[in-house]
Amino acid sequence: MEEKKYYVHNLAVVDENVEIGEGTKIWHFSHVQSGSKLGKKCVLGQNVNVGNNVTIGNFVKIQNNVSVYEGVELEDYVFCGPSMVFTNIKDPRSKYPQVGAAYYIHTKIKEGASLGANSTIVCGHTVGRFAFVGAGSVVTKDIPDYALVVGNPARIIGWMSEAGEKLSFDKDGFATCSRTGKKYQYINGIVKEVV
Repeated sequence: MEEKKYYVHNLAVVDENVEIGEGTKIWHFSHVQSGSKLGKKCVLGQNVNVGNNVTIGNFVKIQNNVSVYEGVELEDYVFCGPSMVFTNIKDPRSKYPQVGAAYYIHTKIKEGASLGANSTIVCGHTVGRFAFVGAGSVVTKDIPDYALVVGNPARIIGWMSEAGEKLSFDKDGFATCSRTGKKYQYINGIVKEVV
């Protein structure tokens, strides 16, 4: 028998036709559905559901009780806090079911973004690189790179570094991450790393 280079708890279910990267761990009561691709060194906590045909990058952490539905894409280093929610249909109706990829609206969570516990990401939006969505927030529009958003609907209240430190910009629009020393610039509502 070929030795698996990833871990699946014996109380988890992994359907056929799934790709799982080396070092990934899938814990109890989780379900990974057919056609999904999980990168290397991901961690799926208890009771995580990964829908059909979902793509998840490398080093992604999905905490307990999260469902990543078809139409959602997670890039590398995304963090999904406990019980946060994705949607994939704008106008759900039980009486008029909308089933199949043609109905699912694409949602993209870019590299390094953090989605706080109990936050909700309404489908059809992009959360930018290294953005930080506060616990309980409801995302109803695209979130730019490095933005810190809170509330319902989520609104920008600040900016975060790649390492997750809040940035304080000087009068010239420059800030330095206190953890890494990386420098950032704020111009017209956009934050970029200064290389």
